Amino acid sequence: MNIRKYLSGVLVVFLFIQMVLTPAAVVKAAAAPPGLSAEGAALIDVESGRILYSKNGTKKMRIASLTKTMTAIVAIEMGKLDAQVTVPPQAVGVEGSSIYLKNGEKLTLEELLYGLMLRSGNDAAVTIAMHIGGSVPGFTYLMNEKAAMIGMEYTNFTNPHGLDDSNQHYSTPEDMAKLSAYALHNPVFRQIVSTKVKDISWEGEQWDRRLLNKNKMLHLYNGADGVKTGYTKLAKRCLASSATRNGRQLATITLNASDDWNDSAKLMDWGFANYPLQELVKNGQEVKPDTPVTLEAGTHLVTTNAFQYPLQTAEIEAIHKRVVMGESTVTSKMNGQLAGFLQLYLKEKRIGQVPLLVRVDTPTLAAPQASRSMWEQFWGIVSGGLWSA
Repeated sequence: MNIRKYLSGVLVVFLFIQMVLTPAAVVKAAAAPPGLSAEGAALIDVESGRILYSKNGTKKMRIASLTKTMTAIVAIEMGKLDAQVTVPPQAVGVEGSSIYLKNGEKLTLEELLYGLMLRSGNDAAVTIAMHIGGSVPGFTYLMNEKAAMIGMEYTNFTNPHGLDDSNQHYSTPEDMAKLSAYALHNPVFRQIVSTKVKDISWEGEQWDRRLLNKNKMLHLYNGADGVKTGYTKLAKRCLASSATRNGRQLATITLNASDDWNDSAKLMDWGFANYPLQELVKNGQEVKPDTPVTLEAGTHLVTTNAFQYPLQTAEIEAIHKRVVMGESTVTSKMNGQLAGFLQLYLKEKRIGQVPLLVRVDTPTLAAPQASRSMWEQFWGIVSGGLWSA
């Protein structure tokens, strides 16, 4: 009896020591966002479009040459890159940054886009606008149409370059982040804004124009691959940046930022560290419907692709899923067909959905057993014949 009490005491002490020495599972709190010099700023995950950080995110502000992101994407989508464009007289001598276009000079639209985005040429902006839109007002109409399509709710463009010619030319940090994310999905745009040096033609000269990208982030930040610098006396320093690490791209906007390079670097460091991609759905994952649906025996619902989303660790618990079906009964005849969607929510906001296909079990073939029976019968006949002989 004393031995039993002794062993029990030893066990209690052992378990207590294990409990004290074993670290508890702690959910690490996300680090606070960095302090910024910018009056307005935003950070976006390019693939998902999720805004990860916002400072005065919906405040209408001047955006200077960040305007040219919209000029470029409209031109890329509506024009032909190899089209020969003649420089109109209206483009010659436009104030501010220039690539020194001459009246009547011919370049390709692609060359003008490099001059627009690498050297921020206002003359290139006007030339592109008149080529695509027929006039500057015609082109700004197209810019505002595209802004509405992207979901830029608090944005209005009155020119293709961002010069301070109107109080009605404005956007917000969040709207400009949406624009950067949209444009960065275009491979031509991505190629242009990630280029550090580009030579383009210079008609009438013995040498080409050499364009050095004004975006210092391409040299200062690991993985930087865009987007655009900007400055006017009224807008102050503005910057749109992007960077890709481990296949994942973030983009930042800083408006009226005296320390814009560091602001962008700190924001992206914080975003990469605190919003890792979480795989919420696997490719080919079987899903059980949570609605009254009849599945014929041997049929299953499977996802067509994986789904990842940037989340802080503490947010994972707030994810929930819902199956939405187009049919109340799933049969084997629907094999390979789309049957519904797996919708994903972060709290009450839907963050995505994955199509669900019908998959039918492959029946097990009984042919090998039938084959063995045939051979057994054959050898039985042969054996019987031999023995009877």
